[in-house]
Amino acid sequence: MLVYDFEVVKHDWLVVVLDLLNKTEHTIINNRDELINLYEKHKSSIWVGFNSRHYDQFIFKTIICGLNPKECNDHIIKNNQSGYTFSKLFNKIPLNNYDVMESGDGGLKKFEGFMGNNIKESSIPFDIDRKLSNEELKELATYCRHDVHQTAEILLERISDFEAQMELLKMYKMPLSYISKTKVQLSAEILGATKRTYDDEFDIHIPDCARVEKYTQVTDWYTNPKNHRYKVGNKTNQLELIMAGIPMKFGYGGVHGALTKYHAKGFFLNMDVGSLYPTLMALFAEYCFSRSVTKEGRDRYIGILHHRLKLKAEGKKKEQAPFKIVLNGTYGAMKDKYNKLYDPRGANNTCIFGQILVGVDLLERLEGKCEIIQVNTDGILIRMFNYDDYAMIDDIAHEWEQRTGLTLEFDDYGYGEIFQKDVNNYLIIDEWGNYKSKGEYVKKLNRLDYDLPIVNKALVDYMVKGVPIERTINSCNDLKEFQTVKKISSKYDSILHGGCWSSVQRINPATGRLKMFREFTGERKLLNEKCVRAFASIDKNDGGLWKTKGDKIEKIESTPEHVFIYNGDVNDVKVPKKLDKSWYIGVAKDRLHKFGVAYE
Repeated sequence: MLVYDFEVVKHDWLVVVLDLLNKTEHTIINNRDELINLYEKHKSSIWVGFNSRHYDQFIFKTIICGLNPKECNDHIIKNNQSGYTFSKLFNKIPLNNYDVMESGDGGLKKFEGFMGNNIKESSIPFDIDRKLSNEELKELATYCRHDVHQTAEILLERISDFEAQMELLKMYKMPLSYISKTKVQLSAEILGATKRTYDDEFDIHIPDCARVEKYTQVTDWYTNPKNHRYKVGNKTNQLELIMAGIPMKFGYGGVHGALTKYHAKGFFLNMDVGSLYPTLMALFAEYCFSRSVTKEGRDRYIGILHHRLKLKAEGKKKEQAPFKIVLNGTYGAMKDKYNKLYDPRGANNTCIFGQILVGVDLLERLEGKCEIIQVNTDGILIRMFNYDDYAMIDDIAHEWEQRTGLTLEFDDYGYGEIFQKDVNNYLIIDEWGNYKSKGEYVKKLNRLDYDLPIVNKALVDYMVKGVPIERTINSCNDLKEFQTVKKISSKYDSILHGGCWSSVQRINPATGRLKMFREFTGERKLLNEKCVRAFASIDKNDGGLWKTKGDKIEKIESTPEHVFIYNGDVNDVKVPKKLDKSWYIGVAKDRLHKFGVAYE
């Protein structure tokens, strides 16, 4: 397995390749023959990159084919075109490319920042219009080498995903070249899908087994042709109403509803449908499964589902992973017009069936017999009025399961406590001190998701252990715990550090009178980086963080008024005197208030 990364400027290119097995490195600069030799030696190996599916593999093939890498670079980046369309010669260059980047990732630098590693950019502008000097090539190679090692770290963090994908190839006797495919592409291959087009994605059905007696406006909304669209103007098309005292939203992405700013103790029970979408697709294949798959493919899918559920019951988490790729990937693929599984009618009906059966049918059976705390497409969280009501709730669930064919999994929290901001942010503690959390504010962090960790820890420690916010934050001296990593999107030009918006009194040329103008003033620095690691500062000379687009200057969201930047390796660095811990305490208190907790 080799990890690689290309850097391309107008008159130069280079690549750094890390051989994980042999623990060797190769740096190749402007030498096509050397690259070809390395490629021929490792043609059957797996080449790992970050965003290599969309960029690096095409630069690789461009050079091997004797074409201009800068032209391919501009084709992809400037012209926003797929690398596949740059040259038909690429089809003759096999490459087992595995991309560790996943959909929704914010870029390599952001991950490097989360891990506490160096995120400084190269000082060499990528639009430089001349040959690089030897010193500049050396600097660029060092920068590239750093990114390669960071990619290797991400691979290790996500090694279970790689292993699951490899297991699928082995299981279904697919060629190693399929490691280059996305999870949804693999799902299509395993199920033997054939690409088709459809024009009936809003051919909506309501499951016959559903009992909807009270909230019929939901089923009426879905069957009304007026609502057969995803957007109304610029807004998501959805139905909003109050059900069982909860503000609910139904649409084409699932149902969501929850009591907001809710904090309570009591007997909590979460009723969750195991593998909801795959089960719906198996039970109601006529409406919910992709019509681009034959009966044989559907039977294979159902077999995979049953085998996965068996492994889950046996507690074999690792063994489930390959099958989850196929089961979960199939639903998403039905909305992907480039995938062989494409059938948006199936995806819409699957989503709607789940919403009707769980969010309406089951909710109606439970309403009045318990307090409903939150509703998702695949489950309902309730507070029982009395623990003796458990048997009654179980009977309701049993009748619903028998009628729908779905299976509810119960998470019994005993006499617990819940802190809930909304449907996507909550923490629930069971009777024995264990807790489950969801959402940006209280989620369990990891090396690839490590933003404002001290605030997250302060909230969790307060909710679970009763530790005061101030104690958690003031006792921490590890600088990394206070980091916030900010990356600007491609629609912005650069990041400014310093300066502020001020009201300035000037003579209005049009009237000759004094008038207040809003101007951006003060000392500021235009940063070379598009991603920075920022910290709150007590030093008033430290300015804020801003993003620019032409003459437009906007504050980077959720950043302090005064910040200092530390883009070097922050691991094992102690807190400096100028860190403003009071800002983090303020953020933690504000977030706690959003959970309905009066903390002063």
